[in-house]
Amino acid sequence: MILLTRLSGSAFALNSELIERVDSTPDTVITLIDGSKYVVAEGLHAVINAIRHHRAEVIALSAHVQVGEVDVWPDDDRVSPEAARTRQDVPPPADSVPRLASVTPHPSLHVHENRSEGKF
Repeated sequence: MILLTRLSGSAFALNSELIERVDSTPDTVITLIDGSKYVVAEGLHAVINAIRHHRAEVIALSAHVQVGEVDVWPDDDRVSPEAARTRQDVPPPADSVPRLASVTPHPSLHVHENRSEGKF
């Protein structure tokens, strides 16, 4: 999200991934992919710099995420290969099992629970 200012002076956050176009006519008009338009006090270059800064931040924070592999189907030794061929719900052989990435947040990004108030 990038922080912007309406012409009225109120601040708001906008998801920069949804921006289709930024025009300077002479007001700065941001058009989203769904056709919504926002007129902002910031200039064209300030909006572009905010988007660049946000994307750089996302890339920098991604360095703190550890990625590992996870089996889509856990091993199940209870089913014989013969029975597996006749069942539809049995996963394919291990060498053809697709792998998904599991994402473990870096400890510095951990959100602490406040159990006494029932809030996070």
